[in-house]
Amino acid sequence: MKPVDVALALVVVLVWGLNFVVIKAGVGEVPPLLLGALRFLAAALPAVLFLQPPKLPLRLYVGYGLTIALGQFAFLFTAIHIGMPSGLASLVLQSQALFTMLFAAVWLGERWRPEQLAGLLLAALGLVAIGSTHGGSMPLAGFVMTLAAAASWGLGNVVGRGLSRHGPVNMLAFMVWASLVPPVPFLALSLAIEGPQAIVAAIEGFGWLAGGAVLYLAWAATLLGYGLWSHLLARYPANQVAPFPLLVPLVGLTAGWLVYDEALQRAHFAGGALLMLGLAVNLFGHRLRRRAG
Repeated sequence: MKPVDVALALVVVLVWGLNFVVIKAGVGEVPPLLLGALRFLAAALPAVLFLQPPKLPLRLYVGYGLTIALGQFAFLFTAIHIGMPSGLASLVLQSQALFTMLFAAVWLGERWRPEQLAGLLLAALGLVAIGSTHGGSMPLAGFVMTLAAAASWGLGNVVGRGLSRHGPVNMLAFMVWASLVPPVPFLALSLAIEGPQAIVAAIEGFGWLAGGAVLYLAWAATLLGYGLWSHLLARYPANQVAPFPLLVPLVGLTAGWLVYDEALQRAHFAGGALLMLGLAVNLFGHRLRRRAG
């Protein structure tokens, strides 16, 4: 990769890594489900006025919007709101790769290679180690909801496999138009769960911190992040670009420690190392085994 494109990849890593401390700031000001509605409303408008929707079946927009957008962030925002540390959330969320494997095996009939199975087991052990520390600084409900967010992301990845059947797709335009799907369900859930009074109070007290969080989540994490990511995937093979997200938890954990003084236990370090090792084995194992052979 050219140095300028490596720099762009690192910008994506930084933007996505800081995303988690911004979420924590946002859910401190706005109820999490309402924050989700505002995020995707801001991501869609006014961008839909300038980007043509890719010619894709409506079911792909709806499926993507309900899984990667609504499902993932409804669970993630709520998890952080009830006490899941932002840094650990950035780490546990990477288990989406494992859920993608599981769902692809069930619905797409994909078979696992030996190194993928080994990576799955390593990552599962890492998640067990992290989950064993629940209580105190990490509520069990927050950990489970973060896993549910990762599962929603993984399910969305399987839905997104359908995009490849329609040739090259402008992923930024797709993300913008898919962002029109989740605001209404988010608002409906917010009314039902958080209640009208919480929504009114959040709107009346909406300040610069809440506004900054919404704009960062919508414009930086969604539009800038996915826009640059799509640019890189269009220029380079996926196996050159895919390793960079493994750095996101490093940024997320560091930012959580610096901004919120989130401390990690030994089990978190051990579990995180196993999880990232499992992801690395899943990502690079086939290439290494093929070279060795």
